[in-house]
Amino acid sequence: MSDHRSPLLELPGAVSGDGIDAGVAAHYGSFNLEQRTLESGEGFVDLSHREVIRVEGPDRLTWLHSLTSQHFLELPPKRWIGALVLSPQGHVEHAFFGYDDGEAFLAHTEPGQAAALVAFLDRMRFMMRVEVTEVTGDLAVTWRPKPGAEARGGHDFYANYELVPRDQLTTYAEAAGPACGLWAFEALRIAGGEPRLGLDTDQRTIPNEAGWIGPAVHLDKGCYRGQETVARVHTLGRPPRRLTLLHLDGSENRLPAVGAALTQGEKVVGFVGTSARHHELGPIALAMVKRNVPLDAQLEVDGLTAAQEVLVDPEVGLHVRPLR
Repeated sequence: MSDHRSPLLELPGAVSGDGIDAGVAAHYGSFNLEQRTLESGEGFVDLSHREVIRVEGPDRLTWLHSLTSQHFLELPPKRWIGALVLSPQGHVEHAFFGYDDGEAFLAHTEPGQAAALVAFLDRMRFMMRVEVTEVTGDLAVTWRPKPGAEARGGHDFYANYELVPRDQLTTYAEAAGPACGLWAFEALRIAGGEPRLGLDTDQRTIPNEAGWIGPAVHLDKGCYRGQETVARVHTLGRPPRRLTLLHLDGSENRLPAVGAALTQGEKVVGFVGTSARHHELGPIALAMVKRNVPLDAQLEVDGLTAAQEVLVDPEVGLHVRPLR
């Protein structure tokens, strides 16, 4: 995992995050005000704890197209996209987000995941003219709201990311401010239904369950590892689980732990991923829930009651099933 401590933790009021999000500020004194700032289209978020890879060489886009869930052929320069690496069974192993600058494809992934992603890609080079390196020490990730780039509103949430030379992060902050913390970003991300790999997903997650069909999975492209599962669930079946937004009981001043069991009565029906306090919605969380759990069922996690808001349609396969 990257051990780069952000210089922006020296800004007034900065309070460090924890766990894998240590190294950047959770907030700068008021996460509610910081959420409103981001929603108004101002400010930026320091995500420099995320790790960055670089894929260069004349065959890079053709090669990435063949390996991942995304369509890389004829990718316009500087267009942000998401992509997944799947297992042969269709389970999500890696998720990354980036753009091609005409010379290389640059992408970021979760803290601690770049080394494994680089190792996988390096094993798959064969005779292709590509080179893969981790460049976290050179580039830092930020997120800055741009007009029209809203979470899942046209799948442009990724377009708000930026890559900044790490040694220029302080200068960037002075020009792009005010700085807003990770808690504000997480509240907006969760409300928008954008999952984080390894936190809102587990080793069994397929893209159809996480709402990644469209944002990170292109359905009109050639074969890639795991495609058969994705196509079968999309066209003939229904996802065994579904990502949902939970509205949590706010009477207690706490949030559930990542991975906490989600129950319906005495029965475990899923698990909770990331959670946050939204300045309008109150306490919210993302959860992976069994598909057949009724949408109006009252659920519980860590002693907190929870109501569901649909993110992934439990009947999505039925809508595209061919007529017989």
